[in-house]
Amino acid sequence: MTCLASLVLFLFSLAGIGTGVFLFVKPLGAIEMQRRFYEKINWRIEPISVPKEIRNTKIMGLALTAVSLLAICSIMLVK
Repeated sequence: MTCLASLVLFLFSLAGIGTGVFLFVKPLGAIEMQRRFYEKINWRIEPISVPKEIRNTKIMGLALTAVSLLAICSIMLVK
């Protein structure tokens, strides 16, 4: 793998970690951002169960962080 490709993958992985941490720490903020985006494209969405939506958003944040950390580890091992 070239150095440039490794750098790009590393930067995407860092962005994934940042996004995952945001989703875990501020799940209501992420849900509100999604709701506002959909309103801009003329859709209205509302979670049926807010506690379930918060739980699922936190799980998604943890999963994204874990996958991103695994990607960084694999990039480091390939070098």
